[in-house]
Amino acid sequence: TPVQFALADFLEHRGHYLGLPAFYQAKRDYFVDRLAASRFRFKPCAGTYFQLLDYSGITDARDLDYARELTAKAGVASIPVSVFYGDETDDKVLRFCFAKDEATLARAAEILCRI
Repeated sequence: TPVQFALADFLEHRGHYLGLPAFYQAKRDYFVDRLAASRFRFKPCAGTYFQLLDYSGITDARDLDYARELTAKAGVASIPVSVFYGDETDDKVLRFCFAKDEATLARAAEILCRI
């Protein structure tokens, strides 16, 4: 019941949810702008708070291995896209969440640009 009341209250204020697309688009743009100088290639994304980055020009490592390496060595977490497939598909693409504060996004972009 408390969650239903909270959701009902949230939905009464149209600005809360109608502003979300612009809010997340600004965060995505902020993150992508800071990654422009990186070796990663951007994949188009819409309706999500994840940016897909193609790393095929950086390494031939499997996405699961490269995601682990980035987390352990660079301190930047990502999600390997292959975990969403039932086969051995590995397109050398990682998902990076941009639903973060600007300081976190700037720091992650700085680290990724040094790779």
